[in-house]
Amino acid sequence: MVDLKGQYQDIKHSVDNAIQKVIDETSFINGPKVKEFQTNLENYLGVKHVIPCANGTDALQIAMMGVGLKPGDEVITADFTFAATVEVIALLGLTPVLVDVDPNNFNIDIECIKKAITPKTRAIVPVHLFGQCADMEAILKIAKDNNLFVIEDNAQAIGASYSFSDGSKAKAGTLGDVASTSFFPSKNLGCYGDGGAIFTNDDDLAHTIRGIVNHGMYKRYHHDVVGVNSRLDSIQAAVLDAKLPKLDSYNQARRNAAKKYNTAFRIHPNLVIPKSGTDCDNICDNCDCHVFHQYTLKLKNGDRDGLVAHLNAKGIPCGVYYPIPLHQQKAYKSKRYDEADFKVTNQLSKEVFSLPMHTELEDNQIDYIVNTIKEYLG
Repeated sequence: MVDLKGQYQDIKHSVDNAIQKVIDETSFINGPKVKEFQTNLENYLGVKHVIPCANGTDALQIAMMGVGLKPGDEVITADFTFAATVEVIALLGLTPVLVDVDPNNFNIDIECIKKAITPKTRAIVPVHLFGQCADMEAILKIAKDNNLFVIEDNAQAIGASYSFSDGSKAKAGTLGDVASTSFFPSKNLGCYGDGGAIFTNDDDLAHTIRGIVNHGMYKRYHHDVVGVNSRLDSIQAAVLDAKLPKLDSYNQARRNAAKKYNTAFRIHPNLVIPKSGTDCDNICDNCDCHVFHQYTLKLKNGDRDGLVAHLNAKGIPCGVYYPIPLHQQKAYKSKRYDEADFKVTNQLSKEVFSLPMHTELEDNQIDYIVNTIKEYLG
């Protein structure tokens, strides 16, 4: 699904030098490279504060801790996503409120958010799934009208932009009160281990979060808030800082591959190509609204699992994200949920499949993937 070895060969010199420098300095925790990467990422995103941490799941948990959510508070999020999003809600003793998603872009459905709000609701967690933002303009308005926090789960969309109706744009992860991201190796900006970060433009919230990630300390052995041990190590920061200048070109390479997939599959009667933007299935040359962390198709009136098995047998990695809705997972089942409220998610779980998508995809590889799918489907 990704070609980390090929990507590494292209940046080998800069990555090796950066890692060696960290080793030479022997400053492995909160070293100079962490601060340097933090500053560079702040500048790239146009956000006031980036607080690095150990992984994306920690980042989301810390963001929720930072805004002061308390046990019993309700948090609305999408049913169609990876479990980490709801996992941290449950770990903090909050009440997850799962809602359905838009059938076109797979992101949280705005009308479903409105219906799910109760007097106990305290936050909305939109997941920018597969590489493009949820409808943040609408979400921010709902949050403002109901005095709710907006905590962006930006693990899959770093580098994507969101366009408001007035023509202004902002990077994913800089739109809500606070955001989290993951630097898992397969992400668009990935390290060589685990890593994550929290973003915010709120000075006071940033101060709180900086304490939380370091055992609640601002001064050594003075624990002012309840914290955790979650820090990005210097070697991972060095890898990320070497990759950051190439992030836009990485994302453009993904868009180029997606355009080729789209061209091949657009007219196939059983395949639905992913939407890019709010209402189109085209990818403009200057479009940066989608960074294609995954390229996800829907197979209509066909055997999705049979197709996946066929692709795997032909040496083509193929993922299903996600085969089981969160509301059906044993850990998160609740009598509060009605299957009728999850028609889209339930259908997507039967239809979606994701093709290889990374910066090193070559035309001959795409052609092989496309031809193999068409041969199977007829």
